[in-house]
Amino acid sequence: MAAPGGVFFIQDKLPEVAPHHESFKQLWETKWKQPCRMGIYPFMFAALKDFEPIVETLIERDFKEPYDWDEYAQVFFPKAEELVAEAEKAEKEGNKEKASELYLRGSAVYRISRFPAPRSEKQRYAWQEGKKAAKKGLAMRERPTKEMTIPHKHGLDIDGKDIQFYYHLPPGASKEKPVPLVIILTGLDGYRTELAVWIEGWSQKNVGVVVLEIPGTGDSPAAPNDPTSPEREWSSLFDWIDEQAEIDHTRRALWGFSTGGYYAIRVAHTHHDRLAGVVALGGGTHHMFSPEWLSQVNHLEYPFDLANTLAYKWGYGDDLEKFKKEGMKFSLVEDGTLDKPHCTRLLLVNGVGDEIFPIDDYYECLLRGPTKEARFVIKRKHMGEPESFIIILTWLYKLFGLEGHPGDQMRTIPSRPKY
Repeated sequence: MAAPGGVFFIQDKLPEVAPHHESFKQLWETKWKQPCRMGIYPFMFAALKDFEPIVETLIERDFKEPYDWDEYAQVFFPKAEELVAEAEKAEKEGNKEKASELYLRGSAVYRISRFPAPRSEKQRYAWQEGKKAAKKGLAMRERPTKEMTIPHKHGLDIDGKDIQFYYHLPPGASKEKPVPLVIILTGLDGYRTELAVWIEGWSQKNVGVVVLEIPGTGDSPAAPNDPTSPEREWSSLFDWIDEQAEIDHTRRALWGFSTGGYYAIRVAHTHHDRLAGVVALGGGTHHMFSPEWLSQVNHLEYPFDLANTLAYKWGYGDDLEKFKKEGMKFSLVEDGTLDKPHCTRLLLVNGVGDEIFPIDDYYECLLRGPTKEARFVIKRKHMGEPESFIIILTWLYKLFGLEGHPGDQMRTIPSRPKY
């Protein structure tokens, strides 16, 4: 970890280029095959057998950086379409369990085809089709999830007109028996269709869930290039949540994943009176926007071109150089967010060796404003997985007054295809 005033990423010897940047073959063999086999990020709801023929084609055709994103996405479509067709057949036959699984497996294939961001025409098509499949699959589960659309009543002309998100209530939740609520803010590449993987475990703990995308990703209406647009979106969302009688409004928490952690830190300060607690997992605050950091991250831990993907997410399209020049306007140090006098309970969690957002960004957060809680995981990179999840769930259980072991909830995460 850096010394006070120092910066973690300025070193005499920079990290070597990660092998997975050499080719898709290397990406698959060194980084993605095992998560796909296990059905964990970024392969939530997936089945290895669905991806094996796709991977074979991508390797045979020697896909590598820089990717032609339309050509890349097209390779995935036949399998995704096949799975959705099988799901529709199962649905017509009345086999909801099979249909749900196949729809979600189809959405997983569409997801990887538009990964890390829908920057091309066919990747944008994949996002739309993946959403349709996920919506159907989640609605057919034993504990169903709804897709909601509400007015963005605090939005400006530069913002979208509505907010779309998943909303899940556990069985028995009502005005007479209100439940706690976890709001999940997704990340740079994992949208609500993926982070919905957390819903089942929270439902079993009798906790409601909202899952939605951060500005510049998915269906977020917030203008990505406006640093103040997130506050407008969260105000509209919280106003809607306030009206839900089945929610225990004394037990509302927000959990931001990765880039969503940046927004989690921000909302903990800007809307401190509307949440009992906030968790920022693997987020950033300041150095993540520096030209020095952005100039080296494309060859490190992230699977693809991280700096370019961040530029796209923050509304700069393909103009990475302009993002490098202007990115500091989003810094929570530069805009004074971290110096605000009020902040709800805020837990900062990350791996010390994070090569996506430097751990120094959490140090910047700890130096300023009200007291925060923090736990850094040694010998781990981005998000400090898997230890970070147990740390966070334990903290949230205490916040909500829940009993049980977080390990039981973690066992609901991996995909276990039956059909």
